Amino acid sequence: MQNSILHKVIADLSTPESYRSVFHPNRPGIHMPSLDDLRQIVNFLRRVFFPGYFAHSEITPDSLAYYIGANVDKAYRLLVEQIHRGFCFPCTEEEARDCPGCGREAIPTADAFIEKLPEIRKLLATDARAAFEGDPAARSVGETIFCYPSLVAMTNYRIAHELYLLDVPIIPRIIAEMAHSATGIDIHPGATIGESCFIDHGTGVVIGETCVIGNRVQIYQGVTLGAKSFPKDANGNPIKGIPRHPILEDEVVIYSGATILGRITIGKGAIIGGNVWITQDVPAGARIVQGKFVNDAFTHGAGI
Repeated sequence: MQNSILHKVIADLSTPESYRSVFHPNRPGIHMPSLDDLRQIVNFLRRVFFPGYFAHSEITPDSLAYYIGANVDKAYRLLVEQIHRGFCFPCTEEEARDCPGCGREAIPTADAFIEKLPEIRKLLATDARAAFEGDPAARSVGETIFCYPSLVAMTNYRIAHELYLLDVPIIPRIIAEMAHSATGIDIHPGATIGESCFIDHGTGVVIGETCVIGNRVQIYQGVTLGAKSFPKDANGNPIKGIPRHPILEDEVVIYSGATILGRITIGKGAIIGGNVWITQDVPAGARIVQGKFVNDAFTHGAGI
């Protein structure tokens, strides 16, 4: 490449007009969240939730407490710093002057998250059991923990969800998107998901921010639980945070390719067949399937 072309391209990319909308200003002493550290945190916590499956496998009941303690400690130390960075991420130049306040807030927030680890483990244990019971190809619960993308996605989601409930900015979304990239399962950390959730195969599943999913729900690949519309404010901007995604009651099954949109309720025990489009409430116990194929012959437009 000629130097003149290179200099022109660099000059064009360096003008304030070209980078203003995509530039994150670097403030002294304030660092961006670290993707590598967040991956480490998830890995340490995965070892805590499923001891013996990841990293060291030669764990005994006698050494278990030491193993869990070491991994919790490593996760905690990294998490305090990443939560601090998360709190600082959306700050304006003026707000950044109070960054010591963000640091003080990070420690109790990390403490509150760590207190939730036993509850997260209990929920993930039900997810693993649901995967085993919901897939006849699974030979053991351990196989689902070690191999299934559903457990990867649910682990990241349940970590991210607790951080989301603690109002930690951006960090929950990064953790959720790590699983999305790895599995093709896109779960917003704001969604509420009960126990024993199994996402079979999983690729292409989308679960929106305000979804509420009950207990013992099974979802197959390609399912969208999305919003039907985006209400806007007086300035034409989408209104954030309003309930706009579906509610799935307990024991619902949704087969592959189904699209369910809007703040509607799918009643307890309902079964939604594949490739259907739903924008209205479905009563408990209902069976929703595509219409049957009919081979009608039309002559000169008759019957249309």
